[in-house]
Amino acid sequence: MKVISTNIGNPTTIHRNGKEEQTGIFKYPTNEALFLGKTDVLNDTVIDRENHAGIYKACYLFSADQYPYWKKIYPELEWDWGMFGENLTIKGLNEADLRIGDVYKIGAALVQVSQPREPCYKLGARFETQEILRQFIDHGFPGTYVRILEEGEVKKNDELILVERSENPLSIKQFYDLLFAKEKDLEIVKLAINNPSLPEYKRARLKKFL
Repeated sequence: MKVISTNIGNPTTIHRNGKEEQTGIFKYPTNEALFLGKTDVLNDTVIDRENHAGIYKACYLFSADQYPYWKKIYPELEWDWGMFGENLTIKGLNEADLRIGDVYKIGAALVQVSQPREPCYKLGARFETQEILRQFIDHGFPGTYVRILEEGEVKKNDELILVERSENPLSIKQFYDLLFAKEKDLEIVKLAINNPSLPEYKRARLKKFL
């Protein structure tokens, strides 16, 4: 896996339910390295800190391999890296291969795979339709957030080097599919509950299914 684009967003005004609000989801490529901090990416825009950024959502990675699929569905959009609000666009990222808890070295930073991205209406604002939310869920390749174990700079062409494989086999894709499944696979539920790298509140919500 390799970083092919580093992306930063500026505050952008959108309209929702007749009101104006700002969002940082409109991210675009930058030629500069990104500094991955403990709770966010330095100089990036985070408006809603209740639902974005923080220890378990410090940086968002999305797969460049998924772009052709979405370009076919939305050919009229003006495409560039960062379209999904990701800070790092990664070639070769596969959510089925990423275990929650895996530790990677990226540039000077050490990161840990923490949780998949769950789409909200702001993704709809970027794609100019809220239909993207259901499509994004159904497609099943959401990218991943990472926790920053060691802060540092990441630049284009940096490789993701696996440092430690999680002993818990729960993948980002398995957990993402579980979140939206009407019928929960109890074995996957158990894996999630017993994965210490997942935020505690997400694990607690799943206990009711056992």
